[in-house]
Amino acid sequence: MNSQTTTSGLDDLIFDNRFIRELPADHETVNNRRQVLSACYSRVSPTKVADPRMVAYSREVAELLDLSPEDCESADFTQVFAGNRLLPGMDPYATCYGGHQFGNWAGQLGDGRAINLGEVVNRRGGHWTLQLKGAGETPYSRNADGLAVLRSSVREFLCSEAMHHLGVPTTRALSLILTGEEVIRDMFYNGNPRPEPGAVVCRVAPSFTRFGNFQIFAARGEIELLKKLVDYTIRTDFPHLGEPSFDVYLKWFEEVCRRTAEMIVHWQRVGFVHGVMNTDNMSILGLTIDYGPYGWLENYDPNWTPNTTDAADRRYRFGNQPQIAFWNLGQLANAIYPLIEQVEPLQQAINAYKDTFERGWQKMVADKLGLNAYDPVADKELHTELLILLQTVETDMTIFYRKLGMLVMDAELGNEALMAPLMEAYYVPEQLTDEYKARLGNWLKSYIKRVQNSGVTDEVRIKTMNAANPNYVLRNYLAQLAIDKAEQGDFSMVNELLELLRHPYDDQPGKEKFALKRPDWARQRAGCSMLSCSS
Repeated sequence: MNSQTTTSGLDDLIFDNRFIRELPADHETVNNRRQVLSACYSRVSPTKVADPRMVAYSREVAELLDLSPEDCESADFTQVFAGNRLLPGMDPYATCYGGHQFGNWAGQLGDGRAINLGEVVNRRGGHWTLQLKGAGETPYSRNADGLAVLRSSVREFLCSEAMHHLGVPTTRALSLILTGEEVIRDMFYNGNPRPEPGAVVCRVAPSFTRFGNFQIFAARGEIELLKKLVDYTIRTDFPHLGEPSFDVYLKWFEEVCRRTAEMIVHWQRVGFVHGVMNTDNMSILGLTIDYGPYGWLENYDPNWTPNTTDAADRRYRFGNQPQIAFWNLGQLANAIYPLIEQVEPLQQAINAYKDTFERGWQKMVADKLGLNAYDPVADKELHTELLILLQTVETDMTIFYRKLGMLVMDAELGNEALMAPLMEAYYVPEQLTDEYKARLGNWLKSYIKRVQNSGVTDEVRIKTMNAANPNYVLRNYLAQLAIDKAEQGDFSMVNELLELLRHPYDDQPGKEKFALKRPDWARQRAGCSMLSCSS
């Protein structure tokens, strides 16, 4: 993708930077690493880079900002979103927050390599914060350099957009730009650092506020500042709740709990594993945020985590994500307790998470199986047995559910005939013993009878299942293949995957290879199985 030299319309963007206008700033202006007290943010400018080059951009996110393809393909766009030029109205800053990391309080964290450029107001009145990831040091960078590499940036850019098109609440990604500079990274923290191409991603969201933004002020006893931030958040991101008050604080917290539950249900539906669900990586809007060592569940294994740092305890494994989200909400409740000073109403509010998750989970199960509704009596045993079957042999979760829609709904067929559409989902066919086939055959016959008793037509069943079970996801090995090419200056696969993942539920002729299960060579390859937080 070549940058044109024509002038873009970027200078016409309208910025309304409410966050920095209404909340207290860091009184120090020197960009050095430090503890930032009594402030929500620090002003800091992106670090200029040597030779920025466009890799890819999202046309849908550009449309949110009223930007045309011509704008995005201009040289001006590349300079701006690499961090080399500030547009009129931009007032860059990094935010202060803390968080629990792997269950332990970590103190001040903050935007260590993320710099907010400002908040754009589009023609429809929508507010969108633009944030560069990998744009250089901030006061919150601690011992890091504030930069990002192409490897992790490709993964974040593609996954942000893939998740959106899957229907999962998420932050978005506008652009991915090479910096023309190298960044030293030790990918697995094993004493083998090497230079990698540097890159910057422009992330876009209504707000990047996290649980940790509130936790830091509660931990420091800065209660007035905590109240200011909560009031600001309600007025700007939750205005439908009304003016901040005791009752509105509780309504707000309850809505955060509900939104978080809805997000987690979607993660479980599509097999997404975040990998690092620290409280500083939890969005107050219930958006998937911070795509680091994430992964897609390929063979169904609820104990799998993509994060090498989490390999021992597996705190953030796939099957534990619902419980971790609940725990994280408990930490947010502790943070806002000084504004409530009552445990019972907070406990009642947090129960909204359990209720919302359970309802969402039941609907998810029904949709993935093509049922008109979840019957707790009939379907709990049916679904539990299916999950056991999926774990007993190495079974690709995405392919299994997608192919289940092709099942011939005839309980009189033999096991081999019933299983035929599902065979593409098995990684090791030798594991399919006669005993396993008999057990799976029994389950398939029970499933067929359940569908038939529900009165759902096959047409409706297939339509429901295909809307819940994606055909294409950003498999780890596909992302790595795109990275391998991009590191050699070939961005074609990044853009091919971006286009493919715009329609994840469709059957796309000629793209069938992207729906196949993980190849054997990717089973243990770095970037295809587990990753570190290094980027």
